[in-house]
Amino acid sequence: MSLKTKINTLFHNPRRVLVRSLESASFLFKEDSECYLQLRFLVNGGYRLNLKNPQTFNEKLNWMKLHYHHPQLPLMADKYAVKQFVADRIGREYVVENLGVWNASAEIDFDSLPKKFVLKCTHDSGGVFICKDKSSFDREGVCREIDRKLSRNYSSPGRQWVYKDIPPRVLADKFLEDGNDTAAVNLDYKFWCFDGVPRLMYITIKDEQVFENFYDMDFRPVEIDHGFSRHQPEFEKPKSFELMRELAAKLSAGIPFVRVDFFEIGGQPYFGEFTFYDWGGLRPFRSYAQDLELGGLIHLPL
Repeated sequence: MSLKTKINTLFHNPRRVLVRSLESASFLFKEDSECYLQLRFLVNGGYRLNLKNPQTFNEKLNWMKLHYHHPQLPLMADKYAVKQFVADRIGREYVVENLGVWNASAEIDFDSLPKKFVLKCTHDSGGVFICKDKSSFDREGVCREIDRKLSRNYSSPGRQWVYKDIPPRVLADKFLEDGNDTAAVNLDYKFWCFDGVPRLMYITIKDEQVFENFYDMDFRPVEIDHGFSRHQPEFEKPKSFELMRELAAKLSAGIPFVRVDFFEIGGQPYFGEFTFYDWGGLRPFRSYAQDLELGGLIHLPL
């Protein structure tokens, strides 16, 4: 996105200006995360968070940021350390092979990597760089972006504490593809799990526009409006849907809420990542009533 496009976007969306301003000033609220989250959500969500008696889905996610600090969660959020956790719980066959891990972009041993690979930052969300051909890969540009991400503490803007102490590293994963030479990141299958029980899932497609198509555990469409368009036509049921559902249950056991992501290559599911605060708990639903209804699925350890 060009600078001019970014400026026009901000000009026509003053709410985004407020959000960016709050993110930049988050350090001013270092000792008062509750006040900061109240302000952030009032701007994002349009109502005041009730953190003393949380009822809605988003209220409960933000309560978990402040009060549910299980020591296992940072390990599960670490994109490198989580590989062993997942292998131990459901089997290594569902874990993407790691090709290397480094503390800085300058340490990446590109000579040892195959023609195709995927680079990821271990401590953030969205730090993914896909290489389909090493000979034409923009190493310098990608390394600059990686270093920028490695210097950022991802926990601060949304008070997502699980990311705070994850060592910032970059890892290389095997590039998975099907017979059509399709990268293994086209479709994400994201299961919403409550105390180890998958109740809902949504499918997203990597495109310029974000889509969210929600389904129940019988793969029937569910009308949940999280502010994104629904992709048409509806997605086909993935071949490993039932298996992914079983694996998500095993991986999410004992946690009030966690999103468990998978992707599928040739009918084989692979673990993607855990997300404990879907959209940071800061993205409103189209209606407060739906936010409240979904909040009823989360049982907090009050």
